[in-house]
Amino acid sequence: MLYDLSLHMGYVYDVPASGARHVIRVLPLSLPDRQRLIAGSVTVTPKAEEKTTFIDFFGQQTTSVFLRAPHERLDIRMQARVSVETPTITVDLSPTLDVLRDELADLRSIDAASPHHLTGTSPRLSANPQISAYAREGLKADQTAREIATTLCHRIHRDFKYDPEATAVQTTPGEAFDMKRGVCQDFSHIMIVALRSLGIPAGYVSGFLRTIPPPGKERLEGADAMHAWVRVWCGETTGYVELDPTNDIAAGSDHIVVGYGRDYSDIAPVIGVLKTYGSHQTVQSVDVIPLK
Repeated sequence: MLYDLSLHMGYVYDVPASGARHVIRVLPLSLPDRQRLIAGSVTVTPKAEEKTTFIDFFGQQTTSVFLRAPHERLDIRMQARVSVETPTITVDLSPTLDVLRDELADLRSIDAASPHHLTGTSPRLSANPQISAYAREGLKADQTAREIATTLCHRIHRDFKYDPEATAVQTTPGEAFDMKRGVCQDFSHIMIVALRSLGIPAGYVSGFLRTIPPPGKERLEGADAMHAWVRVWCGETTGYVELDPTNDIAAGSDHIVVGYGRDYSDIAPVIGVLKTYGSHQTVQSVDVIPLK
């Protein structure tokens, strides 16, 4: 599939901000045999006095901007054209948990793709006894890592209600788990904590998801959104698989990857600091337009 993407993130401040520095990660990745970024750009208004681009540890193109002059609003826009391949469904060759642990222990690499980064705790994800117990419910000794991950993906989709009013960016997995409500970030974090508690390396994927309007309805401009799902290491033979617990599906040609990380903190679209006080309003719109 070939897509044209556009994203707008806008911030309007009650009091003009100054001395603002922001780190932006919104451009899709180029991934061998998965997707290719044909062209892309990130623009910031007002124009930044300093702007640098670099590749972060996990391979994501990152834009850092610094604005000295006072400004009442900030607009970030991304435009890109991306080609996405349709994944090939393969037979499950992933090992059982015992074998997976041995394979992980024998793996010496600690580069960006290493599953060692996706075990234990991470900045936003601590161990949680309730989520660990949930992960072990119905677990069978002969299940493969991929079977366990797929089953957990289905259970989270079944047991949790999508509710954008229930949680915020700062909501912890434990809080979302107790409410049994949340959004894609919450469901992905819960699934990651659950898998790690079983010894299965799992990480966070940030990206875009093409949405298809109901039959007879026109696609609404700006109705698409940034999305999150889970990357699971299923052993040396299988490698990584990506599962979307919000929709109970494997990531496919409608999933466009922006970046990989341990949790949301590694791949937040925008983080920053600025001098101001009072509140601000935020707007966001995304268009994922299929070309062929």
